[in-house]
Amino acid sequence: MDLISRISQHFQESAQTKLDAIEMLAAPIAEAAEAMVGCLLGNGKILACGNGGSAADAQHFAAELVGRFEMERQGLAAIALTTDSSIMTAIANDYSYKAIFDKQVRALGQAGDVLLAISTSGNSANIIEAIHAAHDNDLRVVALTGKGGGEIAELLRDTDVHISVPSDRTARIQEVHLLIIHCLCDGIDCLLLGVDE
Repeated sequence: MDLISRISQHFQESAQTKLDAIEMLAAPIAEAAEAMVGCLLGNGKILACGNGGSAADAQHFAAELVGRFEMERQGLAAIALTTDSSIMTAIANDYSYKAIFDKQVRALGQAGDVLLAISTSGNSANIIEAIHAAHDNDLRVVALTGKGGGEIAELLRDTDVHISVPSDRTARIQEVHLLIIHCLCDGIDCLLLGVDE
């Protein structure tokens, strides 16, 4: 095996997946950033959830909003629902793993808030339950998926935003999800701070 060639192929495939996605994803990313800014300006908050690598993405997103991305500004209201091990293990133990985000969205989410729901397959049962909870509590959903969107694509309402990476490979989807998160953070900052360029 030529490891250098294999690594080079990963770089090329990652770059190509991103380039192939620009035309399809730019508009929904912009729509999601605008929805998030509307939420934040209305004194709302953004709740984020995902599993595994998507859990890390949810935490990364919340960290960029509460701290800062690339521009200095006050902290913005964002909570990653993946960080409290006591809450998650209590819910998983007393109810089911499927309920770990659902219960938190029902407890913390209020009308006007936004749920950032991340699932590379679009079929994560606990993300699907979180979306149901968001709809019940009048939250708008921004869904990051891949592989055609799976079951999540069928659940979303016209007012929600679906950003589905055009790939079937989990690693490539996750790499584009990270870029999307950075685009969202930059878009939010530009809209809030009035950046023209």
